[in-house]
Amino acid sequence: MYASPTLFAMDYVGPAIAAVVFALVMSLVNEPVRRTLNAVFVAGSCGVYLNGGFGVWELLYPALATPIVYFGFRSYKFIGLAWLMHAAWDLPHHFWGNPIWPFMPTSSLGCAIFDTLISIWFLANAPPLFSRVFQTAATSERAAQR
Repeated sequence: MYASPTLFAMDYVGPAIAAVVFALVMSLVNEPVRRTLNAVFVAGSCGVYLNGGFGVWELLYPALATPIVYFGFRSYKFIGLAWLMHAAWDLPHHFWGNPIWPFMPTSSLGCAIFDTLISIWFLANAPPLFSRVFQTAATSERAAQR
């Protein structure tokens, strides 16, 4: 049995910062590439725990998540749901299984935090976070040219 590691503030803050950076970077990707790319990312996450310590039970998550990911190619809501499902699978790995990164015992908890935060962004239809900044700059530039 796996013992949960000692947690520090950075074990919580680091994944939260990474989630914000992820959403900011993804905001730079135009549609429909952004949705397609993120559906591929969440599809890839289905296999990360296949040797995660729960034997044949590891096959359960990919079997459940694959249809959700399929619908993610058409809807951010399904991508968000798939990331929430992955976060739910991260927690048993943190407490009882093997961490996602063997060299970092808190990595599964960090993954759960990251996945939950980005899922919120996806459930909000992944709004571009830079659009207002760029729109304001473009409007100011057009006004200066007149």
